[in-house]
Amino acid sequence: MKFNYQARTKEGSLQTGTVDASTREAALALLEKYGLYVTSLERAEAIPIFFRKVKLFQRIPSGEIVSFSRQLAIMFSSRIPVVEIFYTLAKQTRNSLLKEKIIEIAEDVEGGVPLSTALSKHPKLFNAFYVSMVKSGEVSGELSEVLNYLADHLERDSDFRSKVTGAMIYPAMVLLVVAVVIVVMAIFVIPKLGEMIKEMGVKTPFLTQVVLSFSDFLRKRAIFFVLAIAIFIFALFRYLKTESGKKTVDRISLKIPILSGFLQKLYLTRFAENLATLISGGLPIARALEITADIVGNSVYKSILLETREGVRRGEPISAILEKYPQVIPPLFTQMTLVGEKAGQVSPALMNIVGFYRRDVERT
Repeated sequence: MKFNYQARTKEGSLQTGTVDASTREAALALLEKYGLYVTSLERAEAIPIFFRKVKLFQRIPSGEIVSFSRQLAIMFSSRIPVVEIFYTLAKQTRNSLLKEKIIEIAEDVEGGVPLSTALSKHPKLFNAFYVSMVKSGEVSGELSEVLNYLADHLERDSDFRSKVTGAMIYPAMVLLVVAVVIVVMAIFVIPKLGEMIKEMGVKTPFLTQVVLSFSDFLRKRAIFFVLAIAIFIFALFRYLKTESGKKTVDRISLKIPILSGFLQKLYLTRFAENLATLISGGLPIARALEITADIVGNSVYKSILLETREGVRRGEPISAILEKYPQVIPPLFTQMTLVGEKAGQVSPALMNIVGFYRRDVERT
């Protein structure tokens, strides 16, 4: 439940706002932890349904999670009490949705819940990889180092998404330009050529007649053509949002000449880095493969990772499954993984792969 409050800061300035708490007493206690002296506290009225719907679309940018992780790491290394860290971060955070989540995490931690468990209650903000790494940091006592690594990892992940988006936009823009050129020629250029051919009295070949007929159709029924294109685009976008549509895009993107090689390197870098990090963090290989499958970002690689997980559970080596897919997993990747398995150094072998592909991507 929410409470509207008026309070004074330690400096004496007036502050107003809304706080989320289970009871009035809990709200008072929470505000006191912020260092506020409450002068008025009343239960807030129910939020109109319109504003609730608006809040559903409110997002927390990935940059804010990076900043949150970095600040958390610094405070942990400063030996500040855990609960105090979260209340301080909540006070500093401007994003109201993130502020709410941080307060919920703080309340869980204050109630004796491990940090990794508290974070796992917010999967849209902290995925399984993030939670698993925090858990390994709790066990090893190196939580500050883990959080710094996660901040770096999230920054690389944001860069990865930008590169994938950029790579996908290029062919889409080329197709759009080609379509515009075809329409402009069909409406303005081809009709004039048709008139010239008629004046010359030359017999038009079949293909030329088809082009002229198409041009005539566009000019006379342009509204219907535009409407048909709009319906097609709408239907296409609806389809691409479905699970089947996403899988289709993932498959096609890995088959487009030039683009496929670049995307393959990006996905393999993500594949290897996440898997290596989780294994070195002490996770069982099968569980590490499962988490990596959820965050790899492409359904083709996700399917391969899940199949590899099942193979590992049956006692098969990772490389034995990967070598079945030479179209999307190059022999070099499989061979280096095999060498790592034989040496009992899977994680270092995968990180060598990451270094190789990352340098290759930067040169592309």
